[in-house]
Amino acid sequence: MSDKTAWVLTEGMAGMVTQAVGLAEAVGLPFEKKTLSLRAPWRWLPPRFWPAGVVGLDAASDPLSPPWPDLVISCGRKSIGPALAVKKHRGGRCFAVHIQDPHVRLNAFDLIVAATHDRSRGDNVIVTRGALHRVTKSRLEAAGLEYAKALSDLPRPLTTVLLGGPNRVYRMTPAIITDLAARLADYAEATKGTLLVTPSRRTGSENVAALRAGLQGANAIVWDGSEDNPYFGYLAMADQIIVTCDSVSMVSEACATGKPVYVFDLPGGSKKFSLFHDALRDTGITRKFTGKREEWRYEPFDDTASVAAEIHKRMAAAT
Repeated sequence: MSDKTAWVLTEGMAGMVTQAVGLAEAVGLPFEKKTLSLRAPWRWLPPRFWPAGVVGLDAASDPLSPPWPDLVISCGRKSIGPALAVKKHRGGRCFAVHIQDPHVRLNAFDLIVAATHDRSRGDNVIVTRGALHRVTKSRLEAAGLEYAKALSDLPRPLTTVLLGGPNRVYRMTPAIITDLAARLADYAEATKGTLLVTPSRRTGSENVAALRAGLQGANAIVWDGSEDNPYFGYLAMADQIIVTCDSVSMVSEACATGKPVYVFDLPGGSKKFSLFHDALRDTGITRKFTGKREEWRYEPFDDTASVAAEIHKRMAAAT
């Protein structure tokens, strides 16, 4: 497969890009990332109503034109129609993989990657425990070497804190963050360790300000956003991880380390999120953050590598 190429099609949202790029990296083919933007009425219509062909892309979208790839990996509703159009333009010889429920007939794609809580099932559906991601053993080892000098002298345990932000189903406000910061400060004092905190773009400036105010005097380092995100370094160096519940991707990435993962619950939620979090807690992978330190181990998530291996197998069988 050394002469084959791949495209990654997403709407540009961080969670989607992370999943699709993580899978493309695991497959190992040279790939291009393409961010899609649709004009009206296509951006409002369900994918099943889109006509065949690469239509509906607006001027801000990355172009889709020959040479067509051998593999297309898509994630997100707006990528479904374009991905199937790419497969058609390649005369059906482009292996099409979609991450998450595509909301079209499943056999339109060669492979569907669906998390347990998505409930999609079929002969061409691979079910994963969580979201695909870019956290690998080799990436963690490299990040650990990079950050060891800066972090190894800090008081342990090192507790990495991954902060998401408000979304369609969860709320995050300065008042909520003030409460979380107080609990984190108490945890750091009780464990005599150090907090390594990395907010996300969704956290928001007001919530970050509340976090900083609440952690004043605590033994904590909060990424200020001025340089590269130390995300992988903090995961690599962590003795345990605390992550907010609003992101399946962040929780899945934390669980790829095999380290204790505590989930901090935010107000809100949905059936899909409940299914996801309940499954992880019921199988002993995560625990709720209560402020009490515990030790446990589990088999790290390795779904991305498993899906990549299946893609190789199916693409080889199709040639």
